[in-house]
Amino acid sequence: MEPQVAELKQKIEDTLCPFGFEVYPFQVAWYNAVLPSAFHLPLPGPTLAFLVLSTPAMFDQALKPFLQSGHLQPLTDPVDQCVAYHLGRVRKSLPELQIEVIADYEVHPNRRPKILAQTAAHVAGAAYYYQRQDVEADPWGTQRISGVCIHPRFGGWFAIRGVLLLPGIEVPDLPPTKPLDCVPTRTDRIALLESFNFHWRDWTYRDAVTPQERYSEEQKAYFSTPPAQRLALLGLAQPSREPSSASPELLFTTLIPKSQNLSRARGWLSPRVSPPASPGP
Repeated sequence: MEPQVAELKQKIEDTLCPFGFEVYPFQVAWYNAVLPSAFHLPLPGPTLAFLVLSTPAMFDQALKPFLQSGHLQPLTDPVDQCVAYHLGRVRKSLPELQIEVIADYEVHPNRRPKILAQTAAHVAGAAYYYQRQDVEADPWGTQRISGVCIHPRFGGWFAIRGVLLLPGIEVPDLPPTKPLDCVPTRTDRIALLESFNFHWRDWTYRDAVTPQERYSEEQKAYFSTPPAQRLALLGLAQPSREPSSASPELLFTTLIPKSQNLSRARGWLSPRVSPPASPGP
């Protein structure tokens, strides 16, 4: 790895890794090369970027302290706010650099995603993006099959949170890092994609490889709750009456009964693992 990239990676990791995040460098050219022009990042190919993902540890090390910090705003998903806060800390830690942050959920006015997060994870070498095209003679006919990233250490028990772009910093000699193909057989790839597309509510696709760590039951309950209802689950707001659409990103749509909200909220607001420093202003 180029010394400049290694130094920047270390500085970003010093800011993010104690809070349950991982960081992977890549070139914009690697991302643009595998996508239609409509999805290209509008920067020179050698521009340096970093993919940021969260591990199971993020829940205790970042989210819980953030909920205690007083930064939480009532109209936005707590996890999105927490991630934005920590990515903002990266910008503050490197004031001499121009850093553009793109969160995984951001879209253009025409609703096109600003970043295809799973593609970015694959080209950065963070997680292998398994798609229908990776299955020879697939069995699905005309069915639509979505792809899914699998991390070599966490399986599906992680989340891609965003990308940091560094306009003006070009690294043409950065060697590409291929993601580890941890689901190499056709049979296992079929099982993974079918589990993700047809049975995502049961979490089993996340165990496509034996993970070093999984989400806790507490964390699973939280992420099973639609984002619009998570503040209510924490005892911080009334539940939304608006219907929410389910997707593989929202693993269940059931809420914990209201009577359990307060006791569970107390648990969520009391981190089991304290980070080296609490979020500041």
